[in-house]
Amino acid sequence: MAVTLSKKPMTGMKDILPEEMEIRDYVIGIIKETYGNFGFTSIETPCVENLANLNCKAGGENEKLIFKILKRGEKLRIHEAESEEDLTDGGLRYDLTVPLVRYYSNHANELPAPFKALQMGNVWRADRPQRGRYRQFMQCDIDILGEASNLAEIELILATTTTLGRIGFKNFNIRINDRQILKAMAAYSGFAEESYDQVFIILDKMDKIGREGVAAELQEAGFPKESVDKYLALFEGMETADDAIAYIAEKLSGVLPEGVMESFQEIIDSVEATKGDFFRLVFDPTLVRGMSYYTGTIFEIDMPEFGGSCGGGGRYDRMVGKFTGNDVPACGFSIGFERIILLLLESGFKVPKAGKKIAYLMEKGLPSEKLCEVMAKAQAEREKGNQILVARMNKNKKFQKEQLTAQGYEDFEEFYKEELKR
Repeated sequence: MAVTLSKKPMTGMKDILPEEMEIRDYVIGIIKETYGNFGFTSIETPCVENLANLNCKAGGENEKLIFKILKRGEKLRIHEAESEEDLTDGGLRYDLTVPLVRYYSNHANELPAPFKALQMGNVWRADRPQRGRYRQFMQCDIDILGEASNLAEIELILATTTTLGRIGFKNFNIRINDRQILKAMAAYSGFAEESYDQVFIILDKMDKIGREGVAAELQEAGFPKESVDKYLALFEGMETADDAIAYIAEKLSGVLPEGVMESFQEIIDSVEATKGDFFRLVFDPTLVRGMSYYTGTIFEIDMPEFGGSCGGGGRYDRMVGKFTGNDVPACGFSIGFERIILLLLESGFKVPKAGKKIAYLMEKGLPSEKLCEVMAKAQAEREKGNQILVARMNKNKKFQKEQLTAQGYEDFEEFYKEELKR
């Protein structure tokens, strides 16, 4: 019985047509060039990682979305398997941070200190597909490993915003917070340390359900009303204060580790002194970020056009230690590449061209010497920076030109057996 093959890609994955591919290649070029100007070095890691690495309790909810890979050859003993662990030993990476940390742990002696890494590549998550979210998608990360000072955060924010500005984005926000501030606010309010994650998960809904909704959920979760009221009063105080950072620094005096607020303020001051007017840096005390590996500063890209986050990152100083036993300071920022491409496509973005796009249309049966003449002419034009398409002339030349015009070709030259027509 003949098997009917499917021409559609798997659910949550997509084919990329030339128009989108042109934009993707352009954006990748801008990203690599701009990050290179900031001293970041391109690296590459395998798409398959050891399953134990992917399940190291650093990926948050993503660890539930791993595409797992069966063992190979004689190691795969399906009839003898008693558990899933007997069948699988690898998985497709769900982000680029875990592979980067493994890479750094394996090659630290061969790498400069600090190490500034740029990594772009596909990742896979068995997620529910929706607008701007796929099961296979590209991520774009920059990370600085081995830099304990806030210079890492400053460089990451400036490099990322400069890149977004070069691509053409304006009027976006970089929301910034610190996990140490979050924890100090919870401690000040009387929440037990083991309950912080639950408190932060509820706090993360503030923009959707408001302060009253957060209060209700915290009390429904069994937290004392006096702790909930004291906690939310901090947010109300920051909203009404002339200087939210100074206000929370004073409130958390004696609870927050020494130097945290000074370093946090220095990041903001340094970025503000350097940045252009195309984005805003905003202190957001409700920013949580879901990954459990964050230990300090966290940030997120907020683009009103998209209606949500288009990337983010933060400091993760204790993740390398999971591989080596010795902690190394680390901080990273990830651009939501696929969402940025979606925004560009929906806005009708066209890749800027240095030269012209010209189509050379040749009549069928063109003599060999004239074909050589056409190819030489095309090559000379390409060396000038123009994009030249050489194609055979169709019977329906009008329709052919309409198609080429839709692809961005702005001029045509026609070559016939007897003469050159323009």
